[in-house]
Amino acid sequence: MIQFGGRLLADLNGKRRSEGTGAAPRGKKVKDEPSPTPSPCIGPPACNGAGNEVIKDPFCDPDNPKKVTFQDVSAAAYKIKDGIHHSPCIKSRMSSMLDMEIYFKKEFLQFTGSFKERGARYALSQLPKEQKAVGVIAASAGNHALALSYHGQSLGIPVTVVMPLIAPMMKVQACRSYGANVIIQGNDISESKVHAQKLGQENGCIYINGYDHPHILAGQGTMGLEIIEQVPDVDAVVIPVGGGGLIAGAALAIKNLKPSVKIIGVESERCASFSEAMKAGKPVRTEVSSTIADGLAVPTVGVNAFATAKDLIDKMVVVKEEYIALAILRLVELEKAIVEGAGATGLAAILEGLLPELEGKKVVVALCGGNIDTTALGRVIDRGLAADGRLIRFVVTVSDRPGGIAELTKLLADMGVSIKDIFHERAWLKTDIFSVQVKCVVEARDKAHSEELEAALRKRYDQVAWLPKYF
Repeated sequence: MIQFGGRLLADLNGKRRSEGTGAAPRGKKVKDEPSPTPSPCIGPPACNGAGNEVIKDPFCDPDNPKKVTFQDVSAAAYKIKDGIHHSPCIKSRMSSMLDMEIYFKKEFLQFTGSFKERGARYALSQLPKEQKAVGVIAASAGNHALALSYHGQSLGIPVTVVMPLIAPMMKVQACRSYGANVIIQGNDISESKVHAQKLGQENGCIYINGYDHPHILAGQGTMGLEIIEQVPDVDAVVIPVGGGGLIAGAALAIKNLKPSVKIIGVESERCASFSEAMKAGKPVRTEVSSTIADGLAVPTVGVNAFATAKDLIDKMVVVKEEYIALAILRLVELEKAIVEGAGATGLAAILEGLLPELEGKKVVVALCGGNIDTTALGRVIDRGLAADGRLIRFVVTVSDRPGGIAELTKLLADMGVSIKDIFHERAWLKTDIFSVQVKCVVEARDKAHSEELEAALRKRYDQVAWLPKYF
């Protein structure tokens, strides 16, 4: 059981007191300044090879990974029941379209918009009394920071979150509105983590890893308990994977209650760190590039998460970015749900056809987060329309005589195609001087409608370039 966490916290607190490190008064903000006598509470410093100091986290030790147990998840469920929303798990209207009985576990309906609240609530509740007075610190660009901030305020525990420069401003402001001490530091989450651990060491705050702290894993596992309660005859559960905390906890709970259930993890092609860890037999650093599913962009999966989940996962799949965008679009249109890229990745795997073995089965898909940046939502929907064959780009060469372009627009109108953008080019055209090249972005009803349009254009014009979905 995870009771070692409480003992370790107590031991560390005792070590701090014996070495004379003063604890910050209750509610006092962590100071972002150097300390001449840093506390040893988080472990000895090391170097990551890039000149940055790395502080060892005793709760996430690669040399001694901690496997969470079913008893830990059960204990977490009891502890957080009064502070966490029992999210619905509802049959989807997409079921008939996809030839399977799909249920969506709507974790985006938690107060702060993600499943992260489960682990955050449990980790905070398990702190010793003296540590609750001092507070905790974490590095996060979004959901973990929001969850800790909200539940820290609810439980009266001071919370400091270090957020990278790329963190969405709406999430930064939300954390502050929940009473957290927010520090903007680091070009990415790795740099923020180094800074957060250093501050935690200096100020006596426990660092809480958002996807690998054992109490976080146990808390996330309560989603699995709810799934079995809500859909007892489920055949498979599809879960997005980033650092691995959610799939580790949920798989543990589900497999203990119903071993026959297939656990399927899904990652973005831009950061397949758990798949690489499964191949290597241990967490390995993986290259990360920009992704719609930014919440899953964790270059190295958690050591505890991997140790707990590796024998419980039946299949890992990697999805293309365009299908994540399409999944977000489908959820907006058919489920009336706003879900972030990370939360929609499970559905994306089904839409891409990566899970044909689930046809005719009863499947639960975790929609684990809804905190998509407002400014990005429109762009993601456009990408989803393009992936669905409904937003189309083409270039056609038409006569530059009077009525040439009018004839093209009439053809589009007669077919019920909506023009989103149109641009004509004369100077760089190498063919007939009395021709003009017209570039169009149009919207069709569906893929079949777009194919009908392409056929009509090729029949009417000699030069038609049907452009790919993406540049």
